[in-house]
Amino acid sequence: MNLEKVIFAFFIVLALTLNFGFFIGDIADPVHHNVYELFAAIVVSLIATILKFGDRTHIGAVLLATSLVADLQLIVAAIVWGIVEHVSQGGMTPHAMAGIVSLSGGAVLANVTSVILLVTETVMVRR
Repeated sequence: MNLEKVIFAFFIVLALTLNFGFFIGDIADPVHHNVYELFAAIVVSLIATILKFGDRTHIGAVLLATSLVADLQLIVAAIVWGIVEHVSQGGMTPHAMAGIVSLSGGAVLANVTSVILLVTETVMVRR
């Protein structure tokens, strides 16, 4: 067993599960979406992205691209959350929360693509 590949797969799957955990729930209800879970999803997604920089294959490039998309959407979601909470006069509204969760949903899709690519690559190596 290759420990490096285990750690790589661990962070890819953890990025997906944390992001999905934040995403799930009523889209407009802030009670269903924890800011610390969003923060954890961002941190783990950034770690997964860093781990993908060493792969020089074509599938590695696609994995890196999906990870960069997830990072971008999660970071924008966090920025929007911060602006809504600390700059905006109205505070967190259902409309703002729906936008934040929608951005997270895009990141979930990018993370699912990463996991599918990881599984596909694993199946191809076994043959």
